[in-house]
Amino acid sequence: MQSYEERLTAPRSWWLIAALVGVACALILMPVGTAPMLGGLIGGAALAAVVVSSYGSVRLRVVGDSLVAGDAKLPVTALGQAWALDPRETLAWRTHKADPRAFMLLRSYVPTAVRVEVVDPADPTPYLYLSTRTPKRLIAAIEAARPEEPAPEQPVVEQDASEPVAEEA
Repeated sequence: MQSYEERLTAPRSWWLIAALVGVACALILMPVGTAPMLGGLIGGAALAAVVVSSYGSVRLRVVGDSLVAGDAKLPVTALGQAWALDPRETLAWRTHKADPRAFMLLRSYVPTAVRVEVVDPADPTPYLYLSTRTPKRLIAAIEAARPEEPAPEQPVVEQDASEPVAEEA
């Protein structure tokens, strides 16, 4: 069961830059001849497109009882409280509030994020910083994936049938 999935794709402007890298390569090779110029155009644009595509292919998923963020996979039982960060708080947690031990799935072109506390004592990571366009949906999916805590059992008080039950007046 997959309750949440998001791909943090690169913005359209980055694809334009990839095309311009191809044009720049073509201009560099123009004095050599037409064939190298076309090769530079195609090769430079293709290489830049591969870089943009690979950077923008990271996924955030909540699958079953796990949070998958890029290459990291954590059980939701190891996660504590989650906070949705607005753009101002997102910038603060990227910079001066950041902990070097934290797992950061950071995409600068995504203005919002989620910070999730890690409660596993064996894990030295204090929190996860996850760039996301829909922080409230991600938090809701993490909460929905948590196992339901069993209700604490109430002690059973056995009463002797021979004794009358006292009623309060």
